[in-house]
Amino acid sequence: MEFSLYPRKSHLFRFHVLVVVGLLMSSVRGGRSEEYPAINCRKHSAVLTDFGAKGDGKTMNTKAFKSAIANLSQVAGDGGAQLIVPPGKWLTGSFNLTSHFTLFVHKDAVILGAQDEAAYPLIEILPSYGAGRDGGGRHASLIFGTNLTDVVITGGNGTIHGQGQYWWDKFRADKLKDTRPYLIEIMYSDQVQISNLTLIDSPSWNVHPTYSSNVIIQWLTIIAPVGSPNTDGINPDSSKNILIEDCYIVSGDDCIAVKSGWDQYGIKFGMPTEDLIIRRLTCISPDSAVIALGSEMSGGIKNVRAEDITAIDSESGVRIKSGVGRGGYVKDIYARGMTMKTMRYVFWMTGDYGQHPDDGWDPKALPKIENINYRDMVAENVTYSARLDGISGDPFTGICISNVKIGLTEIPKKLQWNCTNVEGVSSQVTPPSCDLLHPSEKVFNCPFPEDKLPIEDVQMKICST
Repeated sequence: MEFSLYPRKSHLFRFHVLVVVGLLMSSVRGGRSEEYPAINCRKHSAVLTDFGAKGDGKTMNTKAFKSAIANLSQVAGDGGAQLIVPPGKWLTGSFNLTSHFTLFVHKDAVILGAQDEAAYPLIEILPSYGAGRDGGGRHASLIFGTNLTDVVITGGNGTIHGQGQYWWDKFRADKLKDTRPYLIEIMYSDQVQISNLTLIDSPSWNVHPTYSSNVIIQWLTIIAPVGSPNTDGINPDSSKNILIEDCYIVSGDDCIAVKSGWDQYGIKFGMPTEDLIIRRLTCISPDSAVIALGSEMSGGIKNVRAEDITAIDSESGVRIKSGVGRGGYVKDIYARGMTMKTMRYVFWMTGDYGQHPDDGWDPKALPKIENINYRDMVAENVTYSARLDGISGDPFTGICISNVKIGLTEIPKKLQWNCTNVEGVSSQVTPPSCDLLHPSEKVFNCPFPEDKLPIEDVQMKICST
């Protein structure tokens, strides 16, 4: 059937599709349009219901999502398109995005992840990992995209709900053969925006930009029970030029986990995560880190800048996780302006993380951890100030800690700074740091770069539904 796709501009664009789409819609038929910031606005627009979707929380809408995106992909070269998810509960399995495309989730809309393994097809193992992170193969994420340019996932703080309890129960009972799906995964892509959304109960990791560049992640609320397994908030992985800001995360695992591949597979793939900014983050994670670097860091992690971070009831602030067999490096790490309340550790570095994808890892592949800088931090109700464990024969070097005030619990641990195989300096640290960090009477500040990264120069446009 032939029909006319009416663009947001005045002229007419025509093509063949399988279903008739009503266009020039606001986010709710007959309602007002919404404005939102985005890296690019779209010339064409459609509503999910135009493709037969039903927002009753029971009807499976995977075909509707796929049909809508397939049809709208045909105008990628003519100004692109946005798909509006209107108010309702939209049950769906995994679906793929397209280039020059915006998925807009209305504030009263909920995208519900199906509780059915068959709704998430198996996809290739990540080449930098060599195995699914849970073992076996891996399921496609709920919202997935690969080899894309200019893709936006946003909304009026609409919700994406992974219904993760189904997956957590199976994982704990060892009844899953393959790695659980994530909520959002974008691979091999450039110019990516994920913003203004609430993400709830992901089966596993929430947001996973992988092998990608120029990624902006803003204004996300990410919520999962603090006891849920591996529900990391945001995991930038073998990607570069990334901005993560103004996010609130409650997680059963690390709030931010920076990664770049696993042992020999990550070493061979050789794609680091670099040029990453994390700012104005609030995290609650009683069993994990606010910001973790690793443990899968075999492709390297460098030039990470974190500031204005609030940690509440969390296991550790910035944690570096590595081990024998990882190879790679974590270097040029800068953090300042952290406020921490009720922490097990303020600083934690681990050189004995021992999980491996298979028996092919190289015991001679040692990581290089160097130029790690922390400054201007305040913490209260802390059990341990720091545990810093490098690797024998491969110490973590160039550690600098300055202007840090740590208030302890009523019954603190006697040994506040437990340091082995590390080297560095410290200034104005209370309680005083370990001797391996050479406490100095001279006042100095650890460095923090003042130059801007390219991702900070991106100018958002104001778009409308």
